[in-house]
Amino acid sequence: MQHDHGYFEGDQIGSIGDLRLWQRILAFILPQWRWVAGAVLLSFVVTGAGLTLPRLVQVAIDRYLIDETLPIEQRLAGVAELASIFLLFVVIGFIANFFQVTVLEWTGQRIMHALRQRLFTHVVRLDLAFFHSHPVGRLVTRLTNDIQNMYEMFTSVIITLFNEGVRLAAILVILFWMNAGLALILSLTFPVMLVITYWFGRLSRDVFREIRSHLAGINAFIQEAVGGMSVIQLFLRESDIRKRFGRLNDRYYRAAYRQIRIFGIFVPLIEVMSSMSMALIVWYGGREILDDRMTIGILTAFISYMRLFFQPIRELSQKYSIVQSAMASAERIFHLLEVKDALPAASAPVRIADVRGDIAFTNVEFAYEPGRPVLRGLSFRLRQGETLAIVGATGSGKTTVISLLERFYDPISGRIELDGTDLRRLDTHWLREQIGLVMQDVFIIPGTLRQNVLLDRELPERELQEMIRLSQLSGVVRALPEGLETKIGEGGSDLSAGQKQLLALARVLVRNPRILVLDEATANVDTQTEMLVEQAISAVLSNRTSIVVAHRLSTIRRADRILVMDQGRIVEEGSHEDLMLLGGLYSHLQSLQNGVPFSQRS
Repeated sequence: MQHDHGYFEGDQIGSIGDLRLWQRILAFILPQWRWVAGAVLLSFVVTGAGLTLPRLVQVAIDRYLIDETLPIEQRLAGVAELASIFLLFVVIGFIANFFQVTVLEWTGQRIMHALRQRLFTHVVRLDLAFFHSHPVGRLVTRLTNDIQNMYEMFTSVIITLFNEGVRLAAILVILFWMNAGLALILSLTFPVMLVITYWFGRLSRDVFREIRSHLAGINAFIQEAVGGMSVIQLFLRESDIRKRFGRLNDRYYRAAYRQIRIFGIFVPLIEVMSSMSMALIVWYGGREILDDRMTIGILTAFISYMRLFFQPIRELSQKYSIVQSAMASAERIFHLLEVKDALPAASAPVRIADVRGDIAFTNVEFAYEPGRPVLRGLSFRLRQGETLAIVGATGSGKTTVISLLERFYDPISGRIELDGTDLRRLDTHWLREQIGLVMQDVFIIPGTLRQNVLLDRELPERELQEMIRLSQLSGVVRALPEGLETKIGEGGSDLSAGQKQLLALARVLVRNPRILVLDEATANVDTQTEMLVEQAISAVLSNRTSIVVAHRLSTIRRADRILVMDQGRIVEEGSHEDLMLLGGLYSHLQSLQNGVPFSQRS
């Protein structure tokens, strides 16, 4: 498991002013441009309706409420008429705002659906080496938290920025039209607000990156802890795990608290600026009224517009955290989308028309890490229909041979060929269709036994029943309460290790691949189940080119040839009898398996 001090986010945080990042974000918005345009048009309606209200109040005050020259009936009728118009604009603003929010939410869901689908599709196509170097929790964070952050930005920030920007511009125009002197006084606060906003951005930038880093670390730790819970409980490591999680959780808490303190200073400063501006306007406007250069209605409307002016600034300051977090998430999402598959695809992928199953390794060198070779000049040939067993101590390179054959990796040097064609020239998806792999750990999907056998393939019921019989799975089917329709996997019936192996062999028969690979297929089964597995293996191996990695003698002896590997090289080769007579490493391994010290063998 990753140590809590060993995990970090290496990606650069996204900047709000990063035009390249905004261009990539807009690429996902453009397919929904009609709906976005509709939301923008609705924003003009919302803004227009909202900015009309103070003007109506001004007219009501100056024209009817303080003008005592008009008859009282005319004043009351005028106020009632303006009140009706006021209510009408309130209703128009409400309806436009309702449709704008609905359109934005629907559009945001569509954008995030497309982004999440593209990101997941990209991730599942990456090579295994990528997953070995990236914690699962970090990838989960990309597909969940980071996508959600961008969704919040799409639905509550982008149009909000547009709405408030339009509102600010419109208010400034109205204020200068109403009274240039008051508008200039209000403008004096702009430089101060810009300095405060810049200072806030500088402080919050690093703390947002730290928060995202700690959150990804927590996700990675939880993923690994839950996955290894049986080992944790077996070795009584609960206390250690709690302490390590506590340290991660504490770091996240402290970073989040620093963010709160920054906002706790920034938001009140904006309120202070608003109050100071209000005081200046009341002082200046009051003098103007006393000098008969301004009406009470204009000052009232001006104060209302000023409140509307500072409201977007407060809104934008509160949205800043969402924008900053979303930009950081966008940077990491696009960074992940830029990761290239380490296995280069052939420019013109080849599919062999009639696969025979001849396999050849020629001077293959491979290392997972530079300077630490796993295979050293490995060469062997496997002909059509032949069964080859590979044995050796742990770390000798057996599983690596299988990984290279499946083209999970490419060799550093040398060639691996199928029917004389280099694997790097073949269509990788097609290649893996030709190879049936039965591993020690069998992956079970949450679903019925039938779904786990077929794996979305179509097969007539008679052929499926024959495959189940040949794979010795019939007894398992009869023992389950609903037969093939019994739900297994998560939330369903649990299968034993041996039953899972029989299921894996049934999958191979359904696929009917030309090449079969068994990787310790009988390692975790009891003796009785082993007999069933051996019978199923006999049926599966029939007329197929096969590679068997195993330690059990019963599995190895059926092979036409046995390769003995040590430190990435072939040190012995031959039949079981020949290798036992040779008295070398193979004989020693068999002695250890049988519990007989090599020195005591006669």
